[in-house]
Amino acid sequence: MSNRSGQTTIGKNDFLVSKTDLKGRITYCNRIFMKVAGYSEAELLGKPHNIVRHPDMPRIVFKLLWDRIQNGKEIFAFVKNKTKNGGFYWVCANVTPSVDDRGSIIGYYSVRRKVNDSALPVVEDASKRYLDNLLKEKGVSYDEFISSLQQ
Repeated sequence: MSNRSGQTTIGKNDFLVSKTDLKGRITYCNRIFMKVAGYSEAELLGKPHNIVRHPDMPRIVFKLLWDRIQNGKEIFAFVKNKTKNGGFYWVCANVTPSVDDRGSIIGYYSVRRKVNDSALPVVEDASKRYLDNLLKEKGVSYDEFISSLQQ
């Protein structure tokens, strides 16, 4: 399941499923999610879903996610998650609000699948192009940009 780079692979037919309350605390997780993430059910239930958030993931992705689902809309996103042992895995996540009989949001439901192998280079290239364009727009090198953020 894990390779030398620390990446855990997900099977083509695997579905990682979880449910959370309104604050993002896990209320349900299926066995394949536990297996891939490396946690037991007891370690996940009641914990914030961001227990699996990889530090490489830009926070803006999660702001967009929360803005969408709190407004009753679903979202699809490519997400790099971390495993308990420090590894990682990529998923294509579909997150939707769960509603009661009256249409009030009572939590969130997420189904994650294996990322299409051809998608990751596109996502990684888009990130690189964004950074390159930002540096060009500001007229600075990467090192100058990072240094300016620290000042």
